[in-house]
Amino acid sequence: MAGRIRVGISGWTYAGWRGDFYPEGLVQRRELAYAAARLSSIEINGSFYSLQRPTSYARWRDETPDDFVFAVKGGRYITHMLKLRGVETALANFFASGVLGLGSKLGPVLWQLPARLPFDAERMADFYRMLPRTTGEAAELATRHDDKVPEDRALTTTDEDRPLRHALEFRSESFCTDESFDLMAEHDIACVVADTAQKFPMATRRTTDLVYVRLHGDTELYTSGYSSDALDRWAQRCHDWAEDADVVVYFDNDAKGFAPHDAMALMERVDPDWRAEHAEPEVVQAQAMTSSSSRRGSRSK
Repeated sequence: MAGRIRVGISGWTYAGWRGDFYPEGLVQRRELAYAAARLSSIEINGSFYSLQRPTSYARWRDETPDDFVFAVKGGRYITHMLKLRGVETALANFFASGVLGLGSKLGPVLWQLPARLPFDAERMADFYRMLPRTTGEAAELATRHDDKVPEDRALTTTDEDRPLRHALEFRSESFCTDESFDLMAEHDIACVVADTAQKFPMATRRTTDLVYVRLHGDTELYTSGYSSDALDRWAQRCHDWAEDADVVVYFDNDAKGFAPHDAMALMERVDPDWRAEHAEPEVVQAQAMTSSSSRRGSRSK
């Protein structure tokens, strides 16, 4: 059974995109809606740096199309500070912080490891076993949060019990072994295909029915764009993977503003009807709302 291909960006709030990807004068609070109208998924990366709020996740859910999906990046406190050891409460805090407020728009959860964290079978197996595999399990885990997530800010329920997928992006070559990949497959963890301009290893081993791709830069990490030939190659890979897996692709080459343009270009390659279905009326509407707000002298925070 063929899977679905979704293409998007890692984050959406970048000052350098204003007046380039985002039209001149578009108010910041409209940027998510503008990006979501042109892409099919976005990776939330603010959750990597700090615990977000349920009100934020609910707002992001409401500002995006019905068929939109967010990936959520797991907290660096879990991956980089605790290094996956003793993370039960930290995981509870992460899921209590509002992730479940995305509802049906909650896609995979990404766990990115630091380059200096080597593969350790016991450490990884213990971590994999702790991860909730449904939103119901995530809600139950969230009830075990501590005071880092105050009760009046905790979301520990889900509107519906849905499957919850996880993906691992490692940066140590020690993970590129059969033992490591087999352990991911055993625990249904997607192995991230990370293109980092050869700075870190790029593994393409399929471990689940989800292929999670992160494109950090074709020739220079975070800063270089992808040529037409490179995008053609990635499009073909996506089509090949989608023969029997779902595929999500996120461009993280945001430093010079290439990410959203590359994402749209890849989206058009994997779905030629995309541009026709996402035409200019949204742009006009967004700009009209901006102009109207400006005339009223409204302020955004």
